Amino acid sequence: MSFPLHHNPPFRSEHVGSFLRPDYLLEVRHAWNDKKASDAQLREAEDRAVNEIVKLQQDCGFRAINDGEYRRHMFWGTFWENLEGMTNVVGPDVEIFRPYVPDVGAFLEKNYKPGETVVCTGKIKHTSVASKDHIDQIRYLQSILPKEKHGDIKLTIPAPTWYHLRYREGSAYPKDVYGNDDEYFADVVAAYQMELQVLYDHGLRNVQIDDPNMCYFCNEKMIENFNNDQRNNCTADELFTKYIDVYNNIMAKCPQGMHIGLHLCRGNFVKSRHFTEGPYDRIAKELLQKVNVHTFYLEFDTERAGGFEPLQYLPDNKNVVLGVVSSKYPELEDFDATVARIYDAAGYISKGSGRSEKEALEQICVSPQCGFASHSSGNAVGVDDMVAKMSLIRRIADRIWPGEA
Repeated sequence: MSFPLHHNPPFRSEHVGSFLRPDYLLEVRHAWNDKKASDAQLREAEDRAVNEIVKLQQDCGFRAINDGEYRRHMFWGTFWENLEGMTNVVGPDVEIFRPYVPDVGAFLEKNYKPGETVVCTGKIKHTSVASKDHIDQIRYLQSILPKEKHGDIKLTIPAPTWYHLRYREGSAYPKDVYGNDDEYFADVVAAYQMELQVLYDHGLRNVQIDDPNMCYFCNEKMIENFNNDQRNNCTADELFTKYIDVYNNIMAKCPQGMHIGLHLCRGNFVKSRHFTEGPYDRIAKELLQKVNVHTFYLEFDTERAGGFEPLQYLPDNKNVVLGVVSSKYPELEDFDATVARIYDAAGYISKGSGRSEKEALEQICVSPQCGFASHSSGNAVGVDDMVAKMSLIRRIADRIWPGEA
Protein backbone atom coordinates (compact mmCIF):
# COMPACT_ATOMS: atom_id res chain seq x y z
CA MET A 1 0.00 0.00 0.00
CA SER A 2 1.44 3.41 -0.90
CA PHE A 3 0.52 6.85 0.36
CA PRO A 4 1.10 10.31 -1.14
CA LEU A 5 4.20 11.98 0.27
CA HIS A 6 2.58 15.36 0.80
CA HIS A 7 -0.40 14.01 2.71
CA ASN A 8 -1.64 16.94 4.79
CA PRO A 9 -1.75 16.66 7.78
CA PRO A 10 0.74 16.30 9.41
CA PHE A 11 1.75 19.93 9.73
CA ARG A 12 5.23 21.28 10.33
CA SER A 13 4.44 22.26 13.93
CA GLU A 14 2.55 19.45 15.61
CA HIS A 15 1.43 18.38 19.08
CA VAL A 16 0.62 14.97 20.53
CA GLY A 17 -2.84 15.62 21.90
CA SER A 18 -3.11 16.33 25.59
CA PHE A 19 -2.63 19.69 27.30
CA LEU A 20 -2.50 20.74 30.94
CA ARG A 21 -6.00 21.00 32.42
CA PRO A 22 -6.91 24.31 34.08
CA ASP A 23 -7.47 24.12 37.83
CA TYR A 24 -11.16 24.97 37.57
CA LEU A 25 -11.75 22.00 35.27
CA LEU A 26 -9.98 19.61 37.63
CA GLU A 27 -11.97 20.97 40.58
CA VAL A 28 -15.31 20.49 38.82
CA ARG A 29 -14.36 17.00 37.61
CA HIS A 30 -13.32 15.95 41.12
CA ALA A 31 -16.61 17.30 42.44
CA TRP A 32 -18.47 15.48 39.68
CA ASN A 33 -16.69 12.23 40.59
CA ASP A 34 -17.88 12.75 44.18
CA LYS A 35 -21.41 13.48 42.92
CA LYS A 36 -21.14 17.07 44.14
CA ALA A 37 -21.36 18.59 40.66
CA SER A 38 -23.90 17.91 37.93
CA ASP A 39 -23.33 16.71 34.38
CA ALA A 40 -24.28 20.20 33.19
CA GLN A 41 -21.70 21.84 35.43
CA LEU A 42 -18.98 19.49 34.20
CA ARG A 43 -19.96 20.09 30.57
CA GLU A 44 -19.88 23.86 31.10
CA ALA A 45 -16.37 23.66 32.59
CA GLU A 46 -15.19 21.37 29.79
CA ASP A 47 -16.59 23.65 27.09
CA ARG A 48 -14.89 26.67 28.63
CA ALA A 49 -11.57 24.84 28.88
CA VAL A 50 -11.79 23.51 25.31
CA ASN A 51 -12.53 27.01 23.99
CA GLU A 52 -9.42 28.28 25.77
CA ILE A 53 -7.08 25.51 24.59
CA VAL A 54 -8.29 25.83 21.00
CA LYS A 55 -7.48 29.55 21.11
CA LEU A 56 -4.06 28.79 22.61
CA GLN A 57 -3.24 26.33 19.82
CA GLN A 58 -4.28 28.93 17.24
CA ASP A 59 -2.35 31.71 18.98
CA CYS A 60 0.77 29.51 18.95
CA GLY A 61 0.38 29.01 15.20
CA PHE A 62 -0.75 25.38 15.19
CA ARG A 63 -3.05 24.14 12.47
CA ALA A 64 -3.94 20.65 13.82
CA ILE A 65 -6.50 21.50 16.50
CA ASN A 66 -7.83 19.20 19.19
CA ASP A 67 -9.68 19.61 22.47
CA GLY A 68 -6.68 18.94 24.70
CA GLU A 69 -8.28 15.63 25.72
CA TYR A 70 -10.12 17.77 28.28
CA ARG A 71 -13.17 15.51 28.29
CA ARG A 72 -11.06 12.50 29.30
CA HIS A 73 -9.43 11.39 32.53
CA MET A 74 -6.71 9.44 30.70
CA PHE A 75 -5.49 9.60 27.13
CA TRP A 76 -7.31 6.43 26.05
CA GLY A 77 -10.78 7.78 26.81
CA THR A 78 -13.78 5.44 26.86
CA PHE A 79 -13.67 3.69 23.48
CA TRP A 80 -12.45 0.29 24.67
CA GLU A 81 -14.72 -0.01 27.69
CA ASN A 82 -17.75 0.82 25.54
CA LEU A 83 -17.12 -1.89 22.97
CA GLU A 84 -19.51 -4.79 23.26
CA GLY A 85 -17.65 -7.69 24.86
CA MET A 86 -15.29 -5.52 26.94
CA THR A 87 -15.79 -4.96 30.67
CA ASN A 88 -14.18 -2.48 33.05
CA VAL A 89 -13.00 -4.52 36.05
CA VAL A 90 -12.54 -2.80 39.41
CA GLY A 91 -9.89 -4.37 41.65
CA PRO A 92 -8.61 -7.00 39.19
CA ASP A 93 -6.62 -10.03 40.29
CA VAL A 94 -2.96 -9.10 39.74
CA GLU A 95 -2.31 -12.62 38.45
CA ILE A 96 -3.94 -11.72 35.13
CA PHE A 97 -1.09 -9.31 34.31
CA ARG A 98 2.34 -9.84 32.79
CA PRO A 99 4.44 -8.22 35.54
CA TYR A 100 7.33 -7.51 33.17
CA VAL A 101 5.32 -5.23 30.89
CA PRO A 102 6.80 -1.88 31.91
CA ASP A 103 3.73 0.12 32.94
CA VAL A 104 2.23 -2.90 34.73
CA GLY A 105 5.52 -3.44 36.56
CA ALA A 106 5.61 0.20 37.64
CA PHE A 107 2.24 -0.21 39.33
CA LEU A 108 2.99 -3.57 40.90
CA GLU A 109 6.30 -2.43 42.39
CA LYS A 110 4.31 0.18 44.34
CA ASN A 111 1.79 -2.48 45.36
CA TYR A 112 -0.85 -0.75 43.23
CA LYS A 113 -3.21 -2.55 40.90
CA PRO A 114 -3.12 -1.21 37.35
CA GLY A 115 -5.96 1.28 37.05
CA GLU A 116 -8.96 1.19 34.73
CA THR A 117 -8.52 -2.43 33.72
CA VAL A 118 -10.71 -3.38 30.78
CA VAL A 119 -10.89 -7.07 29.87
CA CYS A 120 -12.62 -9.08 27.20
CA THR A 121 -15.61 -11.03 28.54
CA GLY A 122 -17.45 -11.77 25.29
CA LYS A 123 -17.35 -11.32 21.54
CA ILE A 124 -15.96 -7.88 20.69
CA LYS A 125 -18.23 -5.75 18.54
CA HIS A 126 -18.38 -2.07 17.64
CA THR A 127 -21.43 -0.20 18.88
CA SER A 128 -22.75 3.35 18.63
CA VAL A 129 -22.00 3.74 22.34
CA ALA A 130 -18.30 3.17 21.66
CA SER A 131 -18.25 6.09 19.20
CA LYS A 132 -20.40 8.48 21.22
CA ASP A 133 -17.67 10.32 23.14
CA HIS A 134 -15.44 10.62 20.07
CA ILE A 135 -18.32 12.02 18.04
CA ASP A 136 -19.24 14.50 20.78
CA GLN A 137 -15.64 15.71 20.89
CA ILE A 138 -15.53 16.17 17.11
CA ARG A 139 -18.91 17.90 16.94
CA TYR A 140 -18.01 20.45 19.58
CA LEU A 141 -14.79 21.39 17.81
CA GLN A 142 -16.73 21.69 14.56
CA SER A 143 -19.20 24.01 16.32
CA ILE A 144 -16.48 26.49 17.37
CA LEU A 145 -14.24 26.32 14.29
CA PRO A 146 -15.05 27.66 10.81
CA LYS A 147 -16.02 24.98 8.31
CA GLU A 148 -12.81 25.39 6.32
CA LYS A 149 -10.88 24.32 9.45
CA HIS A 150 -12.86 21.14 10.09
CA GLY A 151 -10.42 19.01 8.09
CA ASP A 152 -7.62 20.04 10.47
CA ILE A 153 -9.39 18.75 13.59
CA LYS A 154 -7.30 16.06 15.24
CA LEU A 155 -8.60 13.21 17.40
CA THR A 156 -6.46 10.85 19.44
CA ILE A 157 -7.65 7.27 19.91
CA PRO A 158 -6.22 4.34 21.91
CA ALA A 159 -4.24 1.51 20.34
CA PRO A 160 -5.81 -1.77 19.18
CA THR A 161 -3.12 -3.61 21.17
CA TRP A 162 -3.74 -1.73 24.42
CA TYR A 163 -5.62 -4.47 26.30
CA HIS A 164 -3.63 -7.41 25.02
CA LEU A 165 0.08 -7.13 25.82
CA ARG A 166 -0.48 -6.40 29.51
CA TYR A 167 -2.37 -9.62 30.16
CA ARG A 168 -0.79 -13.03 30.66
CA GLU A 169 -1.35 -15.71 28.06
CA GLY A 170 -4.91 -16.90 28.59
CA SER A 171 -6.08 -13.75 30.41
CA ALA A 172 -6.69 -11.29 27.54
CA TYR A 173 -9.91 -13.09 26.58
CA PRO A 174 -11.90 -16.18 27.63
CA LYS A 175 -10.90 -19.32 25.75
CA ASP A 176 -14.54 -20.19 25.16
CA VAL A 177 -14.95 -16.84 23.36
CA TYR A 178 -11.77 -16.76 21.26
CA GLY A 179 -9.64 -19.79 20.54
CA ASN A 180 -6.52 -17.76 19.78
CA ASP A 181 -5.09 -14.28 19.19
CA ASP A 182 -6.00 -14.32 15.51
CA GLU A 183 -9.68 -14.74 16.31
CA TYR A 184 -9.50 -12.03 19.01
CA PHE A 185 -7.74 -9.52 16.79
CA ALA A 186 -10.06 -10.20 13.85
CA ASP A 187 -12.89 -8.69 15.90
CA VAL A 188 -10.66 -5.89 17.24
CA VAL A 189 -9.71 -5.00 13.66
CA ALA A 190 -13.36 -4.98 12.58
CA ALA A 191 -14.24 -2.67 15.49
CA TYR A 192 -11.46 -0.23 14.59
CA GLN A 193 -12.33 -0.30 10.91
CA MET A 194 -15.90 0.59 11.82
CA GLU A 195 -14.76 3.35 14.19
CA LEU A 196 -12.58 4.99 11.53
CA GLN A 197 -15.49 4.90 9.08
CA VAL A 198 -17.88 6.40 11.64
CA LEU A 199 -15.41 9.17 12.45
CA TYR A 200 -14.87 9.84 8.75
CA ASP A 201 -18.63 10.03 8.19
CA HIS A 202 -18.76 12.70 10.91
CA GLY A 203 -16.16 14.80 9.12
CA LEU A 204 -12.94 13.77 10.85
CA ARG A 205 -9.86 13.54 8.63
CA ASN A 206 -6.97 13.48 11.13
CA VAL A 207 -6.48 10.58 13.57
CA GLN A 208 -3.57 9.87 15.91
CA ILE A 209 -3.36 6.40 17.45
CA ASP A 210 -1.51 6.37 20.78
CA ASP A 211 0.44 3.15 21.31
CA PRO A 212 3.03 3.06 24.11
CA ASN A 213 3.01 -0.75 23.84
CA MET A 214 5.04 -0.68 20.63
CA CYS A 215 7.90 1.09 22.40
CA TYR A 216 8.02 -1.64 25.02
CA PHE A 217 9.56 -3.86 22.33
CA CYS A 218 12.61 -1.56 22.47
CA ASN A 219 13.15 -2.65 26.08
CA GLU A 220 15.65 -5.53 26.21
CA LYS A 221 14.65 -6.47 29.76
CA MET A 222 11.00 -6.89 28.77
CA ILE A 223 12.00 -8.89 25.70
CA GLU A 224 14.10 -11.24 27.83
CA ASN A 225 11.38 -11.72 30.44
CA PHE A 226 8.70 -12.24 27.80
CA ASN A 227 10.77 -14.88 26.02
CA ASN A 228 11.54 -16.63 29.31
CA ASP A 229 7.86 -16.81 30.27
CA GLN A 230 6.95 -20.41 29.46
CA ARG A 231 3.25 -19.54 29.33
CA ASN A 232 3.68 -17.45 26.19
CA ASN A 233 3.00 -19.30 22.95
CA CYS A 234 5.17 -16.97 20.83
CA THR A 235 8.31 -14.88 21.14
CA ALA A 236 8.22 -11.14 21.76
CA ASP A 237 9.34 -10.46 18.20
CA GLU A 238 6.61 -12.70 16.82
CA LEU A 239 4.04 -10.78 18.87
CA PHE A 240 5.45 -7.48 17.59
CA THR A 241 4.97 -8.74 14.03
CA LYS A 242 1.40 -9.77 14.89
CA TYR A 243 0.71 -6.24 16.15
CA ILE A 244 2.00 -4.85 12.85
CA ASP A 245 -0.44 -7.14 11.04
CA VAL A 246 -3.25 -5.78 13.23
CA TYR A 247 -2.45 -2.22 12.15
CA ASN A 248 -2.18 -3.15 8.51
CA ASN A 249 -5.48 -5.01 8.57
CA ILE A 250 -7.13 -1.92 10.05
CA MET A 251 -5.48 0.32 7.47
CA ALA A 252 -6.67 -1.91 4.63
CA LYS A 253 -10.11 -0.30 5.05
CA CYS A 254 -9.00 3.17 6.10
CA PRO A 255 -11.31 5.72 4.44
CA GLN A 256 -9.71 7.49 1.49
CA GLY A 257 -8.45 10.91 2.54
CA MET A 258 -8.21 10.13 6.26
CA HIS A 259 -4.74 10.72 7.71
CA ILE A 260 -3.58 8.17 10.30
CA GLY A 261 -0.60 8.83 12.56
CA LEU A 262 0.91 6.37 15.05
CA HIS A 263 2.40 7.79 18.24
CA LEU A 264 4.96 5.77 20.19
CA CYS A 265 6.32 6.85 23.56
CA ARG A 266 8.03 5.41 26.59
CA GLY A 267 5.37 6.35 29.09
CA ASN A 268 3.91 9.61 30.32
CA PHE A 269 2.16 9.24 33.66
CA VAL A 270 1.54 11.52 36.63
CA LYS A 271 4.23 14.16 37.12
CA SER A 272 6.24 13.03 34.09
CA ARG A 273 6.72 9.40 35.10
CA HIS A 274 8.08 7.30 32.24
CA PHE A 275 7.82 3.51 32.11
CA THR A 276 10.41 2.20 29.68
CA GLU A 277 13.56 3.03 27.77
CA GLY A 278 15.64 1.79 24.88
CA PRO A 279 16.41 3.10 21.38
CA TYR A 280 14.27 2.28 18.38
CA ASP A 281 17.05 0.24 16.78
CA ARG A 282 15.65 -3.24 17.46
CA ILE A 283 12.21 -2.45 16.00
CA ALA A 284 12.89 0.42 13.56
CA LYS A 285 13.18 -1.42 10.27
CA GLU A 286 10.05 -3.51 10.75
CA LEU A 287 8.09 -0.64 12.32
CA LEU A 288 8.90 2.07 9.79
CA GLN A 289 8.86 -0.07 6.66
CA LYS A 290 5.96 -2.42 7.38
CA VAL A 291 3.36 -0.45 9.39
CA ASN A 292 1.10 1.11 6.75
CA VAL A 293 0.25 4.38 8.48
CA HIS A 294 0.94 7.79 6.97
CA THR A 295 2.93 9.27 9.84
CA PHE A 296 4.97 8.21 12.86
CA TYR A 297 5.10 10.41 15.96
CA LEU A 298 8.37 9.42 17.64
CA GLU A 299 9.97 10.76 20.81
CA PHE A 300 13.61 11.84 20.71
CA ASP A 301 13.86 14.21 23.67
CA THR A 302 16.17 12.24 25.99
CA GLU A 303 18.96 9.68 25.80
CA ARG A 304 16.58 6.87 26.69
CA ALA A 305 15.09 7.18 23.19
CA GLY A 306 18.46 6.77 21.48
CA GLY A 307 19.71 8.60 18.40
CA PHE A 308 18.28 9.32 14.97
CA GLU A 309 20.09 6.43 13.24
CA PRO A 310 16.91 4.28 13.00
CA LEU A 311 15.35 6.92 10.74
CA GLN A 312 17.48 5.58 7.90
CA TYR A 313 14.71 2.97 7.49
CA LEU A 314 11.94 5.53 6.93
CA PRO A 315 10.43 4.97 3.46
CA ASP A 316 10.03 8.02 1.26
CA ASN A 317 6.21 7.71 1.27
CA LYS A 318 5.85 8.17 5.04
CA ASN A 319 6.29 11.11 7.41
CA VAL A 320 7.88 11.38 10.84
CA VAL A 321 7.01 13.92 13.52
CA LEU A 322 10.12 14.34 15.64
CA GLY A 323 9.37 14.75 19.35
CA VAL A 324 12.54 16.72 20.12
CA VAL A 325 10.93 19.07 22.65
CA SER A 326 10.17 17.52 26.04
CA SER A 327 6.68 17.81 27.50
CA LYS A 328 7.95 16.28 30.73
CA TYR A 329 10.41 18.89 32.02
CA PRO A 330 10.12 22.69 32.30
CA GLU A 331 13.60 23.47 30.97
CA LEU A 332 13.30 25.04 27.52
CA GLU A 333 15.37 23.44 24.79
CA ASP A 334 17.98 25.57 23.01
CA PHE A 335 16.58 26.88 19.73
CA ASP A 336 19.70 26.57 17.57
CA ALA A 337 20.66 23.18 18.99
CA THR A 338 17.16 21.80 18.36
CA VAL A 339 17.12 23.14 14.80
CA ALA A 340 20.47 21.41 14.27
CA ARG A 341 18.97 18.15 15.54
CA ILE A 342 16.25 18.30 12.87
CA TYR A 343 18.89 18.59 10.17
CA ASP A 344 20.79 15.74 11.81
CA ALA A 345 17.67 13.56 11.59
CA ALA A 346 17.19 14.53 7.95
CA GLY A 347 20.72 13.38 7.28
CA TYR A 348 19.93 9.85 8.43
CA ILE A 349 16.72 9.74 6.38
CA SER A 350 18.71 10.96 3.36
CA LYS A 351 21.41 8.36 3.95
CA GLY A 352 18.90 5.53 4.07
CA SER A 353 16.85 6.57 1.05
CA GLY A 354 19.55 8.00 -1.19
CA ARG A 355 17.50 11.16 -1.53
CA SER A 356 18.77 14.66 -0.79
CA GLU A 357 18.63 16.21 2.67
CA LYS A 358 16.16 18.79 1.29
CA GLU A 359 13.88 15.98 0.14
CA ALA A 360 14.26 14.24 3.50
CA LEU A 361 13.19 17.43 5.29
CA GLU A 362 9.90 17.25 3.39
CA GLN A 363 9.06 14.12 5.41
CA ILE A 364 9.72 15.74 8.79
CA CYS A 365 7.62 17.75 11.25
CA VAL A 366 8.40 18.74 14.85
CA SER A 367 6.44 18.34 18.10
CA PRO A 368 6.68 17.70 21.84
CA GLN A 369 7.72 14.12 22.49
CA CYS A 370 4.36 13.38 24.14
CA GLY A 371 1.31 15.14 25.48
CA PHE A 372 1.51 17.56 28.39
CA ALA A 373 -1.11 15.64 30.39
CA SER A 374 -1.78 12.08 29.25
CA HIS A 375 -3.17 11.74 32.77
CA SER A 376 -5.47 14.57 33.85
CA SER A 377 -3.13 15.44 36.73
CA GLY A 378 -0.54 16.61 34.20
CA ASN A 379 3.22 16.56 33.84
CA ALA A 380 5.88 18.32 35.91
CA VAL A 381 5.53 21.51 33.88
CA GLY A 382 3.50 24.68 34.31
CA VAL A 383 1.21 26.43 31.86
CA ASP A 384 3.87 29.03 31.04
CA ASP A 385 6.34 26.21 30.33
CA MET A 386 3.82 24.53 28.03
CA VAL A 387 3.18 27.74 26.10
CA ALA A 388 6.92 28.42 25.79
CA LYS A 389 7.50 24.94 24.38
CA MET A 390 4.62 25.24 21.92
CA SER A 391 5.99 28.59 20.78
CA LEU A 392 9.47 27.08 20.44
CA ILE A 393 8.11 24.34 18.18
CA ARG A 394 6.46 26.92 15.96
CA ARG A 395 9.69 28.97 15.77
CA ILE A 396 11.70 25.87 14.85
CA ALA A 397 9.21 25.04 12.10
CA ASP A 398 9.35 28.60 10.79
CA ARG A 399 13.14 28.47 10.63
CA ILE A 400 13.30 25.17 8.73
CA TRP A 401 10.10 25.40 6.65
CA PRO A 402 9.32 29.14 6.33
CA GLY A 403 5.77 29.89 5.30
CA GLU A 404 4.45 26.36 5.90
CA ALA A 405 1.75 25.38 8.38
